[in-house]
Amino acid sequence: MGIANLFQPNQQVASIADMSLDKLKELGIHGILLDLDNTLVKWNSQSLSNQVIKWVRMAKKEGFALCIVSNAISFRLQRVAQRLHVPFVSQACKPLTLGINKALKLLKLEPSEVVMIGDQLFTDILAGSWNGMHTIWVRPPKLYEQKWMRLVRHLETFIYAREV
Repeated sequence: MGIANLFQPNQQVASIADMSLDKLKELGIHGILLDLDNTLVKWNSQSLSNQVIKWVRMAKKEGFALCIVSNAISFRLQRVAQRLHVPFVSQACKPLTLGINKALKLLKLEPSEVVMIGDQLFTDILAGSWNGMHTIWVRPPKLYEQKWMRLVRHLETFIYAREV
């Protein structure tokens, strides 16, 4: 796999609620690693939308093992994870694989059985690709985040446009 391919997600969705669980099943996926900010909640928030709650409940009902893997500190992450009744790995150091490997051990699954879903090419997608996972890039229409991330988002758009 070339270096540029590490940043190329397998799929792209506007919201986690748009991700088809049936499609994941067809791919042989049994576990779902979820980023926190701009994937499950707006940046720096703990508020979950009804759509996200419904999607997570359905995923669990369908037999998927879920884990939130975030570079965020545990306090905020723990509150979201408790509300969804899923395990979490905080301060995951994505794109490094330390947090991803911890989540895989929690779920007792191999990378080929897991999808990494997140909003950043340089952390979530790269971490999933390095581990040989299926990756899904969440591109919500309106992002809420730090101001410096705008530069990163422009770079992500440039890289994604070159690969498509």
